[in-house]
Amino acid sequence: MNYVNDPVLIAKRVYEAYIAKDRAAIEALIADDFHFTSPRDNRIDRATYFSRCWPGSQMMDRIAFVRMVADGDHVFATYDLRMNDGKAFRNTELLTVCDGKLIEAQVFFGWTLPHEAPEGGFI
Repeated sequence: MNYVNDPVLIAKRVYEAYIAKDRAAIEALIADDFHFTSPRDNRIDRATYFSRCWPGSQMMDRIAFVRMVADGDHVFATYDLRMNDGKAFRNTELLTVCDGKLIEAQVFFGWTLPHEAPEGGFI
C-alpha cells in the first residue's frame, strides 16, 4: 500500500489536526464529497460538518489512540479524548478513506472516563 494513502495514517492525521486546531490540515484531508454520521447527525455533508463539528476542536486537549485497525479502505478507530476542562471519554468510529482523503465518518459515542458505573456494575 502506498504510504501516502495508508488509511490508518490518514485517520491519525485527521484526529491530530483537531488537537492542533489546524483547519488547513484537516481541510486537505477531507474529501469534497465527505459525509458524517453520528447519533446526532444523519449523513451531513462537508460544509455542515465543518460548521457543526470543527468548533469543538477548541475544547479538545489531547487524544490517545487505543486501537486503529484497517480493513481495506475502512479504519476502525477507538480513542480516548481529553477535553480542556479535564473531562474525558472514549469513542469508536468507522472511517472510510479513498485516494488519501477521508470520505465518510460514522461515530459511535462511547463512555466517559473514568466510567460512571462501578466495575462489574451498571447505572
